Amino acid sequence: MSLQFVCRDITTMETDAIVNAANESLLGGGGVDGAIHRAAGPKLLEECRTRGGCKTGDAVITWAYDLPSTFVIHTVGPIYQDGKHGEEALLESCYQRSLELAVSHGCRSVAFPLISGGVYGYPKAEALAVGVRTVRAYLAAQEEEIEVYFVFLRKDDFQLTDSDFSEIDRYIGRNYEPEKIGLKARKNATAKHGRSSIHANALGMIFSTKDSDGVFSEKESAGEVFSDKESSDEIFTEACISFAPMLGEPFVLDESFSEMLLRLIDERGLTDPEVYKAANMSRKLFSKIRSDVHYQPSKKTVAALIIALKLRMEEAEELMMKAGFAFSNSVLFDVIIRYYIGKAQYDLFKINETLFEKDQPLLGQE
Repeated sequence: MSLQFVCRDITTMETDAIVNAANESLLGGGGVDGAIHRAAGPKLLEECRTRGGCKTGDAVITWAYDLPSTFVIHTVGPIYQDGKHGEEALLESCYQRSLELAVSHGCRSVAFPLISGGVYGYPKAEALAVGVRTVRAYLAAQEEEIEVYFVFLRKDDFQLTDSDFSEIDRYIGRNYEPEKIGLKARKNATAKHGRSSIHANALGMIFSTKDSDGVFSEKESAGEVFSDKESSDEIFTEACISFAPMLGEPFVLDESFSEMLLRLIDERGLTDPEVYKAANMSRKLFSKIRSDVHYQPSKKTVAALIIALKLRMEEAEELMMKAGFAFSNSVLFDVIIRYYIGKAQYDLFKINETLFEKDQPLLGQE
Protein backbone atom coordinates (compact mmCIF):
# COMPACT_ATOMS: atom_id res chain seq x y z
CA MET A 1 0.00 0.00 0.00
CA SER A 2 1.03 3.59 -0.47
CA LEU A 3 -0.45 7.05 -0.59
CA GLN A 4 1.41 9.72 -2.52
CA PHE A 5 0.92 13.30 -3.67
CA VAL A 6 1.88 14.26 -7.22
CA CYS A 7 1.68 17.45 -9.23
CA ARG A 8 0.65 16.71 -12.82
CA ASP A 9 -2.30 16.38 -15.21
CA ILE A 10 -4.48 13.52 -13.95
CA THR A 11 -5.32 12.54 -17.54
CA THR A 12 -1.68 11.45 -17.98
CA MET A 13 -1.64 9.13 -14.97
CA GLU A 14 -0.89 5.53 -15.97
CA THR A 15 -2.80 4.02 -13.07
CA ASP A 16 -5.38 1.26 -13.29
CA ALA A 17 -8.06 3.85 -12.61
CA ILE A 18 -8.39 7.59 -12.36
CA VAL A 19 -11.23 9.26 -10.49
CA ASN A 20 -13.35 11.93 -12.14
CA ALA A 21 -14.95 14.68 -10.08
CA ALA A 22 -18.20 14.44 -12.03
CA ASN A 23 -21.63 16.01 -11.83
CA GLU A 24 -24.83 14.04 -11.30
CA SER A 25 -25.57 13.80 -15.03
CA LEU A 26 -22.18 12.16 -15.80
CA LEU A 27 -22.29 14.03 -19.13
CA GLY A 28 -19.16 16.12 -18.66
CA GLY A 29 -18.57 19.62 -17.45
CA GLY A 30 -15.72 21.95 -16.59
CA GLY A 31 -12.47 21.51 -14.72
CA VAL A 32 -11.25 17.96 -14.15
CA ASP A 33 -14.52 16.53 -15.49
CA GLY A 34 -14.17 18.29 -18.84
CA ALA A 35 -10.47 17.50 -19.12
CA ILE A 36 -11.07 13.79 -18.57
CA HIS A 37 -13.88 13.64 -21.14
CA ARG A 38 -11.77 15.46 -23.73
CA ALA A 39 -8.78 13.19 -23.17
CA ALA A 40 -10.86 9.99 -23.15
CA GLY A 41 -12.66 10.77 -26.39
CA PRO A 42 -16.35 10.59 -27.38
CA LYS A 43 -16.81 6.93 -26.43
CA LEU A 44 -16.63 7.85 -22.74
CA LEU A 45 -19.60 10.17 -23.09
CA GLU A 46 -21.48 7.47 -25.02
CA GLU A 47 -21.02 5.02 -22.16
CA CYS A 48 -21.90 7.62 -19.54
CA ARG A 49 -25.22 8.29 -21.33
CA THR A 50 -26.22 4.69 -20.60
CA ARG A 51 -25.63 4.94 -16.85
CA GLY A 52 -28.56 7.15 -15.86
CA GLY A 53 -26.49 9.56 -13.81
CA CYS A 54 -25.00 9.24 -10.33
CA LYS A 55 -26.10 10.50 -6.93
CA THR A 56 -23.95 12.78 -4.80
CA GLY A 57 -21.64 10.67 -2.64
CA ASP A 58 -21.85 7.67 -4.95
CA ALA A 59 -19.58 6.48 -7.78
CA VAL A 60 -19.83 4.78 -11.18
CA ILE A 61 -17.06 3.02 -13.11
CA THR A 62 -16.53 3.08 -16.90
CA TRP A 63 -13.80 2.20 -19.33
CA ALA A 64 -11.14 4.87 -19.88
CA TYR A 65 -10.95 4.63 -23.68
CA ASP A 66 -8.19 6.96 -24.97
CA LEU A 67 -6.77 7.63 -21.52
CA PRO A 68 -3.63 5.75 -20.37
CA SER A 69 -5.57 4.26 -17.46
CA THR A 70 -7.94 1.28 -17.76
CA PHE A 71 -10.95 2.69 -15.91
CA VAL A 72 -12.50 6.01 -15.01
CA ILE A 73 -14.38 6.11 -11.71
CA HIS A 74 -16.90 8.95 -11.74
CA THR A 75 -17.90 10.26 -8.33
CA VAL A 76 -20.11 13.21 -7.47
CA GLY A 77 -18.83 15.35 -4.64
CA PRO A 78 -21.01 17.60 -2.48
CA ILE A 79 -21.52 21.28 -3.22
CA TYR A 80 -20.19 23.06 -0.13
CA GLN A 81 -22.65 25.25 1.72
CA ASP A 82 -21.43 25.79 5.25
CA GLY A 83 -20.19 22.37 6.38
CA LYS A 84 -23.40 21.76 8.31
CA HIS A 85 -25.41 20.02 5.61
CA GLY A 86 -23.73 16.62 5.53
CA GLU A 87 -20.94 17.69 3.20
CA GLU A 88 -18.22 15.83 5.08
CA ALA A 89 -20.09 12.53 5.15
CA LEU A 90 -20.88 12.81 1.43
CA LEU A 91 -17.25 13.59 0.61
CA GLU A 92 -16.06 10.61 2.66
CA SER A 93 -18.53 8.46 0.76
CA CYS A 94 -17.06 9.62 -2.57
CA TYR A 95 -13.63 8.31 -1.65
CA GLN A 96 -14.98 5.15 -0.01
CA ARG A 97 -17.22 4.18 -2.93
CA SER A 98 -14.50 4.97 -5.47
CA LEU A 99 -12.01 2.73 -3.70
CA GLU A 100 -14.55 -0.06 -3.35
CA LEU A 101 -15.25 0.03 -7.09
CA ALA A 102 -11.53 0.11 -7.87
CA VAL A 103 -10.77 -2.94 -5.75
CA SER A 104 -13.81 -4.89 -6.97
CA HIS A 105 -12.55 -4.38 -10.55
CA GLY A 106 -9.04 -5.57 -9.74
CA CYS A 107 -7.37 -2.17 -9.69
CA ARG A 108 -4.10 -1.90 -7.81
CA SER A 109 -3.50 1.80 -8.44
CA VAL A 110 -5.93 4.73 -8.32
CA ALA A 111 -5.45 8.46 -8.88
CA PHE A 112 -7.77 10.99 -7.23
CA PRO A 113 -8.24 14.69 -7.90
CA LEU A 114 -9.26 16.90 -4.98
CA ILE A 115 -12.96 16.10 -5.04
CA SER A 116 -15.25 19.12 -4.52
CA GLY A 117 -12.20 21.36 -4.10
CA GLY A 118 -12.89 23.35 -7.29
CA VAL A 119 -16.13 25.01 -8.40
CA TYR A 120 -18.08 23.04 -5.76
CA GLY A 121 -16.45 25.31 -3.22
CA TYR A 122 -15.27 22.87 -0.54
CA PRO A 123 -12.36 24.59 1.29
CA LYS A 124 -9.30 22.89 -0.15
CA ALA A 125 -7.51 22.30 3.13
CA GLU A 126 -10.61 20.67 4.62
CA ALA A 127 -11.33 18.68 1.44
CA LEU A 128 -7.78 17.32 1.47
CA ALA A 129 -8.00 16.38 5.16
CA VAL A 130 -11.23 14.45 4.56
CA GLY A 131 -9.80 12.70 1.50
CA VAL A 132 -6.54 11.67 3.14
CA ARG A 133 -8.26 10.49 6.30
CA THR A 134 -10.76 8.37 4.37
CA VAL A 135 -8.17 6.84 2.07
CA ARG A 136 -5.83 6.04 4.95
CA ALA A 137 -8.58 4.25 6.86
CA TYR A 138 -9.48 2.23 3.79
CA LEU A 139 -5.89 1.25 3.03
CA ALA A 140 -5.24 0.22 6.62
CA ALA A 141 -8.08 -2.28 6.43
CA GLN A 142 -6.94 -3.81 3.13
CA GLU A 143 -4.85 -6.94 2.88
CA GLU A 144 -4.21 -6.48 -0.84
CA GLU A 145 -1.79 -3.75 -1.82
CA ILE A 146 -3.12 -0.71 -3.63
CA GLU A 147 -1.35 2.50 -4.60
CA VAL A 148 -3.33 5.71 -4.21
CA TYR A 149 -2.32 9.08 -5.60
CA PHE A 150 -3.70 12.53 -4.89
CA VAL A 151 -3.08 14.48 -8.08
CA PHE A 152 -2.85 18.28 -8.27
CA LEU A 153 -2.62 20.08 -11.59
CA ARG A 154 -0.96 23.08 -9.94
CA LYS A 155 0.90 23.33 -6.67
CA ASP A 156 -1.51 26.11 -5.64
CA ASP A 157 -4.29 23.52 -5.55
CA PHE A 158 -2.55 21.83 -2.62
CA GLN A 159 -3.46 23.68 0.55
CA LEU A 160 -3.13 23.00 4.23
CA THR A 161 -4.32 25.19 7.06
CA ASP A 162 -2.00 27.98 8.16
CA SER A 163 -1.64 26.39 11.59
CA ASP A 164 -0.06 23.32 9.99
CA PHE A 165 2.94 25.36 8.93
CA SER A 166 3.42 28.24 11.33
CA GLU A 167 5.48 26.24 13.83
CA ILE A 168 7.45 24.18 11.33
CA ASP A 169 8.27 27.27 9.29
CA ARG A 170 9.76 28.85 12.39
CA TYR A 171 11.75 25.66 13.03
CA ILE A 172 13.06 25.63 9.46
CA GLY A 173 14.01 29.29 9.75
CA ARG A 174 16.08 28.54 12.84
CA ASN A 175 17.72 25.33 11.66
CA TYR A 176 17.96 25.20 7.86
CA GLU A 177 21.44 26.27 6.72
CA PRO A 178 21.72 25.59 2.97
CA GLU A 179 24.99 27.53 2.65
CA LYS A 180 26.81 24.85 4.66
CA ILE A 181 26.30 22.16 2.09
CA GLY A 182 29.53 20.27 1.43
CA LEU A 183 31.52 20.02 -1.78
CA LYS A 184 32.91 16.85 -3.35
CA ALA A 185 32.29 14.72 -0.31
CA ARG A 186 28.59 15.56 -0.49
CA LYS A 187 28.28 13.79 -3.83
CA ASN A 188 27.41 10.15 -4.23
CA ALA A 189 30.88 8.86 -3.56
CA THR A 190 31.00 5.85 -1.28
CA ALA A 191 33.74 4.33 0.78
CA LYS A 192 34.21 0.72 1.80
CA HIS A 193 34.92 0.03 5.45
CA GLY A 194 34.82 -3.62 6.41
CA ARG A 195 31.53 -5.11 5.27
CA SER A 196 29.66 -1.79 5.23
CA SER A 197 29.30 0.67 2.37
CA ILE A 198 29.43 4.15 3.84
CA HIS A 199 28.30 7.19 1.91
CA ALA A 200 30.70 10.09 2.17
CA ASN A 201 27.58 12.06 3.08
CA ALA A 202 27.60 10.28 6.43
CA LEU A 203 30.86 12.07 7.17
CA GLY A 204 29.37 15.40 6.21
CA MET A 205 28.08 16.05 9.71
CA ILE A 206 29.25 19.20 11.42
CA PHE A 207 32.27 18.63 13.68
CA SER A 208 34.05 21.08 15.97
CA THR A 209 37.75 21.36 15.11
CA LYS A 210 40.56 22.14 17.53
CA ASP A 211 42.89 25.08 17.16
CA SER A 212 46.62 24.96 17.99
CA ASP A 213 45.84 25.19 21.70
CA GLY A 214 43.50 22.21 21.54
CA VAL A 215 40.38 24.34 21.92
CA PHE A 216 37.27 23.47 19.92
CA SER A 217 36.49 26.43 17.73
CA GLU A 218 35.41 26.86 14.12
CA LYS A 219 32.94 24.32 12.75
CA GLU A 220 33.63 22.61 9.47
CA SER A 221 32.14 19.66 7.68
CA ALA A 222 34.01 16.60 6.55
CA GLY A 223 32.91 17.42 3.02
CA GLU A 224 34.66 20.79 3.20
CA VAL A 225 37.80 19.59 4.98
CA PHE A 226 38.43 16.84 2.46
CA SER A 227 36.98 18.45 -0.66
CA ASP A 228 40.35 18.17 -2.45
CA LYS A 229 40.34 14.38 -2.23
CA GLU A 230 39.31 12.70 -5.45
CA SER A 231 38.52 9.20 -4.22
CA SER A 232 35.95 8.23 -1.64
CA ASP A 233 38.52 5.93 -0.01
CA GLU A 234 40.81 8.91 0.63
CA ILE A 235 37.94 10.92 2.07
CA PHE A 236 36.84 8.13 4.35
CA THR A 237 40.32 7.16 5.56
CA GLU A 238 41.51 10.68 6.35
CA ALA A 239 38.18 11.69 7.87
CA CYS A 240 38.25 8.71 10.22
CA ILE A 241 41.84 9.43 11.24
CA SER A 242 41.09 13.11 11.88
CA PHE A 243 37.72 12.80 13.57
CA ALA A 244 38.07 9.51 15.47
CA PRO A 245 39.29 11.24 18.68
CA MET A 246 36.21 13.47 18.61
CA LEU A 247 33.88 10.54 18.07
CA GLY A 248 35.24 8.96 21.24
CA GLU A 249 35.28 5.43 19.83
CA PRO A 250 36.45 3.59 16.71
CA PHE A 251 34.27 4.22 13.65
CA VAL A 252 33.15 0.61 13.21
CA LEU A 253 29.71 -0.59 12.17
CA ASP A 254 29.27 -3.99 13.83
CA GLU A 255 25.60 -4.24 12.88
CA SER A 256 24.21 -3.69 9.39
CA PHE A 257 21.22 -1.50 8.61
CA SER A 258 19.01 -4.54 8.03
CA GLU A 259 20.13 -6.20 11.27
CA MET A 260 19.47 -3.10 13.34
CA LEU A 261 16.09 -2.58 11.69
CA LEU A 262 14.94 -6.12 12.40
CA ARG A 263 16.21 -5.90 15.96
CA LEU A 264 14.19 -2.71 16.54
CA ILE A 265 11.08 -4.33 15.07
CA ASP A 266 11.46 -7.35 17.37
CA GLU A 267 12.08 -5.16 20.41
CA ARG A 268 8.84 -3.33 19.75
CA GLY A 269 6.87 -6.51 19.15
CA LEU A 270 5.68 -5.35 15.72
CA THR A 271 4.68 -7.47 12.75
CA ASP A 272 6.04 -6.94 9.25
CA PRO A 273 2.69 -5.66 7.88
CA GLU A 274 2.41 -3.18 10.74
CA VAL A 275 5.83 -1.79 9.84
CA TYR A 276 5.63 -1.58 6.07
CA LYS A 277 2.10 -0.18 6.14
CA ALA A 278 3.13 2.46 8.66
CA ALA A 279 6.13 3.26 6.44
CA ASN A 280 3.90 3.68 3.35
CA MET A 281 6.02 0.95 1.79
CA SER A 282 5.28 -2.03 -0.43
CA ARG A 283 5.53 -5.54 0.94
CA LYS A 284 7.95 -6.36 -1.90
CA LEU A 285 10.43 -3.67 -0.88
CA PHE A 286 10.22 -4.61 2.78
CA SER A 287 10.86 -8.26 1.88
CA LYS A 288 14.06 -7.23 0.10
CA ILE A 289 15.27 -5.42 3.21
CA ARG A 290 14.40 -8.36 5.46
CA SER A 291 16.03 -10.99 3.24
CA ASP A 292 19.28 -9.15 2.47
CA VAL A 293 21.47 -8.40 5.47
CA HIS A 294 23.55 -6.03 3.33
CA TYR A 295 20.63 -4.20 1.71
CA GLN A 296 21.42 -0.52 1.00
CA PRO A 297 18.24 1.56 1.20
CA SER A 298 17.67 5.09 -0.02
CA LYS A 299 17.64 7.89 2.52
CA LYS A 300 13.91 8.44 2.22
CA THR A 301 13.28 4.72 2.81
CA VAL A 302 15.31 4.91 6.02
CA ALA A 303 13.37 8.01 7.07
CA ALA A 304 10.05 6.26 6.41
CA LEU A 305 11.09 3.33 8.60
CA ILE A 306 12.25 5.69 11.33
CA ILE A 307 8.79 7.25 11.37
CA ALA A 308 7.06 3.86 11.23
CA LEU A 309 9.04 2.64 14.24
CA LYS A 310 8.62 5.95 16.11
CA LEU A 311 12.33 6.12 16.89
CA ARG A 312 13.84 8.66 19.23
CA MET A 313 16.39 11.03 17.75
CA GLU A 314 19.39 9.01 18.93
CA GLU A 315 18.01 5.80 17.43
CA ALA A 316 17.04 7.61 14.24
CA GLU A 317 20.53 9.00 13.79
CA GLU A 318 22.07 5.58 14.40
CA LEU A 319 19.78 3.85 11.88
CA MET A 320 20.62 6.55 9.33
CA MET A 321 24.32 5.95 9.94
CA LYS A 322 23.91 2.20 9.49
CA ALA A 323 22.55 2.92 6.01
CA GLY A 324 25.45 5.26 5.23
CA PHE A 325 23.65 8.58 5.74
CA ALA A 326 23.46 11.36 8.29
CA PHE A 327 21.00 14.14 9.03
CA SER A 328 22.27 17.55 7.99
CA ASN A 329 20.96 21.07 8.59
CA SER A 330 22.02 21.84 5.02
CA VAL A 331 19.31 19.54 3.61
CA LEU A 332 15.71 20.75 3.95
CA PHE A 333 14.35 17.18 3.81
CA ASP A 334 16.49 16.30 6.85
CA VAL A 335 15.41 19.39 8.78
CA ILE A 336 11.74 18.55 8.28
CA ILE A 337 12.19 14.92 9.36
CA ARG A 338 14.17 16.00 12.44
CA TYR A 339 11.40 18.45 13.34
CA TYR A 340 8.77 15.72 13.44
CA ILE A 341 11.03 13.28 15.32
CA GLY A 342 11.84 15.97 17.85
CA LYS A 343 8.15 16.64 18.39
CA ALA A 344 7.44 12.88 18.63
CA GLN A 345 4.90 13.31 15.83
CA TYR A 346 5.00 10.17 13.70
CA ASP A 347 2.08 10.66 11.32
CA LEU A 348 3.79 9.76 8.05
CA PHE A 349 1.04 11.17 5.87
CA LYS A 350 1.10 14.50 7.68
CA ILE A 351 4.87 14.55 7.20
CA ASN A 352 4.41 13.80 3.51
CA GLU A 353 1.98 16.70 3.22
CA THR A 354 4.67 18.98 4.61
CA LEU A 355 7.35 17.50 2.35
CA PHE A 356 5.11 17.90 -0.70
CA GLU A 357 4.33 21.51 0.16
CA LYS A 358 8.06 22.19 0.53
CA ASP A 359 8.94 20.42 -2.78
CA GLN A 360 10.86 17.62 -1.03
CA PRO A 361 10.91 13.85 -1.72
CA LEU A 362 8.05 11.98 -0.11
CA LEU A 363 8.38 9.10 2.33
CA GLY A 364 7.30 5.67 1.25
CA GLN A 365 7.19 3.49 -1.80
CA GLU A 366 9.79 4.20 -4.45
